[in-house]
Amino acid sequence: MKLRALAAVAALSLSAFVAAPALADGRLAVTLEKPVSAKTKIVAGGAVFVCEDAACVATSAPSRALSVASCKALAKEAGRVSAFGGDAKALAAEELERCNASAKAA
Repeated sequence: MKLRALAAVAALSLSAFVAAPALADGRLAVTLEKPVSAKTKIVAGGAVFVCEDAACVATSAPSRALSVASCKALAKEAGRVSAFGGDAKALAAEELERCNASAKAA
């Protein structure tokens, strides 16, 4: 009986460990200073952002996508960014300044 319980706990632990990377993906939302002229898809930091008007959204972004480097890649294509973040974290003002140094000219 104890062996079965131990095996069940081990199986649950392993399945949680294997599923953890999938749970790391999350939603990222970006606000642009100026709207894009047409609906656009931009790949940055391993995430696919769909930009429309002054908003870009990646519905399934890896954790590495929440970075200044990803923000810079998006800004090169879409223009200056005023907000870049997910549900739990966002880039700080100083990080947005570094991001916008790479922004596409208006």
